[in-house]
Amino acid sequence: MGAAKVVTDKTFVTDVLQSDKPVLVDFWAEWCGPCRKVSPVLEEIAGEMADQVTIVKINIDENPETTRAYRVMSVPTLTIFKGGQPVQSVAGAKPKGDLVRLIQSVL
Repeated sequence: MGAAKVVTDKTFVTDVLQSDKPVLVDFWAEWCGPCRKVSPVLEEIAGEMADQVTIVKINIDENPETTRAYRVMSVPTLTIFKGGQPVQSVAGAKPKGDLVRLIQSVL
């Protein structure tokens, strides 16, 4: 059973950019209501699709370098990285089906 992994400015390169499989990055914040709504959905997807995609979370308030580098303006922002590059991104809490389709579009 997979679970969303927490990443930081220090671990982003290793955990996301150097990953062998696509990585969905959840840019989130403690104070963000929609972030709390999308979090359990991402945990479900992490469990169901662990062999195809890695799901990680990065707190924007604690990790300003990565947040700035990818120009994250609103949370939650969900960005899929493949081969070290951001390839798809959506802002806001989305239904599980939309997120699964987003992931499948890059597999």
